[in-house]
Amino acid sequence: MRTLYFAAGLTLGTAFTAQAADVTLRYMSWDAAQIEREKPAIAAFEAAHPGVKVQTQGLPVKDFWPRLSALAASGDLPDVFTMSSGYIQQWTDAGNLTDLTPYTKDLDLSAYTKSAVETGQINGGLYSLPLSWSGPVLFYNKNMFDAAGLTYPTGAWTWSDFLAAAKKLTVDKNGDGKPDDWGYSVFGRYAQVDGWVYRNGGRYLNKDATKLEPNVEAINTLKFLTNLVLKEKVAPYPKDLQGIRYQDVFPMGMSAMWVDGSWNINNVRTVAGNKFKWGIAEIPKGPDATAETVRAYAWPDMFSVSANSKNKELAFAFIRHMTGETRNATDFLGGTVPAFKAIAAREAWLERDKQPDNKEVILKIGEQNLYTGFSRNWDAWRGYGASGSGGMNGELDEVFNGRKSLDEAVKSFTTYANDALSR
Repeated sequence: MRTLYFAAGLTLGTAFTAQAADVTLRYMSWDAAQIEREKPAIAAFEAAHPGVKVQTQGLPVKDFWPRLSALAASGDLPDVFTMSSGYIQQWTDAGNLTDLTPYTKDLDLSAYTKSAVETGQINGGLYSLPLSWSGPVLFYNKNMFDAAGLTYPTGAWTWSDFLAAAKKLTVDKNGDGKPDDWGYSVFGRYAQVDGWVYRNGGRYLNKDATKLEPNVEAINTLKFLTNLVLKEKVAPYPKDLQGIRYQDVFPMGMSAMWVDGSWNINNVRTVAGNKFKWGIAEIPKGPDATAETVRAYAWPDMFSVSANSKNKELAFAFIRHMTGETRNATDFLGGTVPAFKAIAAREAWLERDKQPDNKEVILKIGEQNLYTGFSRNWDAWRGYGASGSGGMNGELDEVFNGRKSLDEAVKSFTTYANDALSR
């Protein structure tokens, strides 16, 4: 494989040398730090393609999409840009992306994580190559588990096992009637909630993702999570954690368990430091799920080529180079998994000398039936990053705070979502 890859790369390089003199490829990302890590890979591409210069631009996520949309409106998109699972459908529908299929004849797509490739396959075309993927995992505090005399979570855990542990891990140390240690913490965001839904065989969307129609399994999951706060009292009201970032509750040692994206491994390492030992596990499978309906939740980050690029073949060669096996495992931080499977299998990515020491759990998730849950206008109806909005995120936080019933919230976010999906 390695020899064939380099041979293909040299062939492409030779083909472009004569026609690519003084060509500038514009590459735009939502992560300036990622571009910094990619500098050696970009330099290697330029060295293999004399006369080609890659011009990079990294913007914060909050600025990236508005800027990219403005460039699309003016017909001046960069040749290559990072693409999100949550936006690829609408960007494809808008005609902004190049179908990469004609350029993949000598590319073995099976070398990439299958679901990551499939996310970019829309209406019979291929509109992205995956760089990496990630999904929610169950973080757990080993020190708290040890103190409670509990065994650590495993892939065989049930929701009953989880709840029993959460009860034992919720501790009022000073006897004031308020827990000092919580068994769990939950927020309305997709990364905290939707993994539970899909592991229970739940779905929000209809089959063709044109309408929000939560099934019984999804509603049962939301009831389970709501009860963790309101009935079982093993998780705090989100409103009681004002001033604390949701992603810091677990690493600050305030909860023994927490579900969030595997990318947050880096944040946990930074905030927790060496204050306690911790690990990760799969989200427990729900009682309503069957072998046919259960799904793991995961999604890729990808590269796309703009429809108006004047150097599409060269741009494809660039994203092939940037996603291929020549990348270093250390370019992918924490729980962000290289989509090129051979890189993810390297010891350098598994990082056995750091916490958690069981990152292979994430790779096991990648081998399962995966579901992204994304659709057109997903960011609007899900309330992405907008607690308190009319989207699902804000509505669920109202439920978890005890300010609205689940039935009311479901009606509200369903109406809101279907309006967004009809636009």
